[in-house]
Amino acid sequence: MARAFDAGGVDDVHVSGEEAGEGPRAFGFEQIADCGSMRVVGLRLEPGQTVPEHRNAIPVALIVTGGHLHFDDGTQSGEVGAGQMLLINPGERHTYHADVTTSAYLVYAGLPGVRSRMWTLRRKA
Repeated sequence: MARAFDAGGVDDVHVSGEEAGEGPRAFGFEQIADCGSMRVVGLRLEPGQTVPEHRNAIPVALIVTGGHLHFDDGTQSGEVGAGQMLLINPGERHTYHADVTTSAYLVYAGLPGVRSRMWTLRRKA
């Protein structure tokens, strides 16, 4: 996994329930946008919540917009804070959890079944 530090002022993600006036759900994923080859999903975790270990078939960019997300891929572990990004390569097993209320965008890049490439992180000169 690679990590970049400035996601550029992304707004907080709030996943709300079906009923009007209901606050954010304690654990939530909400698809925000889909253009076929790319999908944006909002994630919200309450303190102590964990996303179980899993793998993705396509590359994922996880951009934290509020709080702190702890990640572990079996060989590396760390923390990503608001305004930071975690890049997850196809096929990597990973899990994450929150100690504080945390929100993020997950950007899925590519199409299932199409050979994906590893993330390439470009740095400004």
